Amino acid sequence: MNRSHYFDYIEDRLTHLACKIEVRGKLNILDLNLHSENFYLHFFNKLFNWELINLNSVSQNIEAIDLIDHKNLVIIQVSSTSTKAKIEAALKKDLSKYVLYAFKFISICRDASDLRKQTYTNTHKIAFNPADDIYDVVKILNIILSLKIEEQKPLFDFIKLELGSLPDPEKIESNLATLIELIALEDLSSNTSPLEINSFEIERKITHNNLKSAKVIIDDYSAHFHTVDKIYSEFNKQGNNKSTSVLAAIRSLYALHKATLSDDALFFKIIEGVVAKIKSSSNYNPIPYEELDLCVNVLVVDAFIRCKIFENPMNYTYATT
Repeated sequence: MNRSHYFDYIEDRLTHLACKIEVRGKLNILDLNLHSENFYLHFFNKLFNWELINLNSVSQNIEAIDLIDHKNLVIIQVSSTSTKAKIEAALKKDLSKYVLYAFKFISICRDASDLRKQTYTNTHKIAFNPADDIYDVVKILNIILSLKIEEQKPLFDFIKLELGSLPDPEKIESNLATLIELIALEDLSSNTSPLEINSFEIERKITHNNLKSAKVIIDDYSAHFHTVDKIYSEFNKQGNNKSTSVLAAIRSLYALHKATLSDDALFFKIIEGVVAKIKSSSNYNPIPYEELDLCVNVLVVDAFIRCKIFENPMNYTYATT
């Protein structure tokens, strides 16, 4: 495996962890705050040769600090709330015990580039340089990109163990076919007219629907559109109109929740609903969660591409396939 493969894998896993954290409160999928603290503890120890420990495991609810390295004199706050006010609130806390330490802030889901450009009220004058000491996924990936391949390998191994490996393409296709069968079995309807399949300017639709975290998922999984289309076509040749049933099921989830949710929250709620539908099926033969999650993402992105969920922009031009 060469350097670009290591980096691409690390980028994929860190980005998807960030997306899950971004929507966790609205969707009740997973509460990843504590997991993220411990993940970045071990990840930064490997990346920077630090010796961080989780301060909350020693003394609960230490204000402003989550991780600490007594040897390298580093204190870190890990947060999904990435605002200037959040950072200044941390800097205003009584950090007199740590006057010799450097304060660092990790934004675990949002882009923090604007935060690195700002000036902060640093009440206790603790060491803190926003340009260097505020981290987000993009900044971390840029650091990793500059590493030699032998330095990237331990990070790759750690993330693969911690966040799971990516299924191979053949397994993706096999699992997709199985999941399509399950969804179709649960949602067969008397309406046999095929749903129109559309291909269109995906980026324009993403912007129109204010999808930010979901954009990463759509960008990544839109590449599987032709795989899903091939599976649908094979089913349809056999007289089994699975695309109608599956797309109708996904659209029904969209219709059910669009009155109360919008934007990213609605997109990920649809994913949550499809996962629940599959797992509740009496025909479901469990597969690893990472594989199930990936395949459901592919199916929902496919429905988005085919104009079955979310609004299209005005005067929108698309090609019918």
